[in-house]
Amino acid sequence: MYGESDIISIEKSLRYIAGRVRANGREILKDHDISPLQFVALQWVGDKEGITIGKLASHMYLAHSTTTDIVDKLERANFVKRVRSDTDKRQVLVIMESRGKSLIQKVIDKRVAYIAEITANLEESDRVILPRVLEEVLRESERLIND
Repeated sequence: MYGESDIISIEKSLRYIAGRVRANGREILKDHDISPLQFVALQWVGDKEGITIGKLASHMYLAHSTTTDIVDKLERANFVKRVRSDTDKRQVLVIMESRGKSLIQKVIDKRVAYIAEITANLEESDRVILPRVLEEVLRESERLIND
């Protein structure tokens, strides 16, 4: 078991690394007419293969009206589109357009390059174990959320 100072150090490291990876990838957004918050919404839309504005608002911890404004801007920029659900015509889903997929891929490619750069000088044994340890931590965090 870790001591409190170890847990504090892990939390800080994860937070700083995640923030730096995110910031590095978001440099690309300067070349597109999209804010970081709009990009987060775009990622949720891409992850969910059709999501309602209500669910998107819930995932982003935003008001429905704020989320609607974000989706409106993304739709005007041809990053997403709204479609009626095939199973329930009352539902309107937000789905990704090819322009949105392309932007997400550019950001991910930049993030991957950055992660490769910041891990390049790790010892070989650490480079081998790091992905496995992070995947296990992720699985455990998901298990705790779903319990």
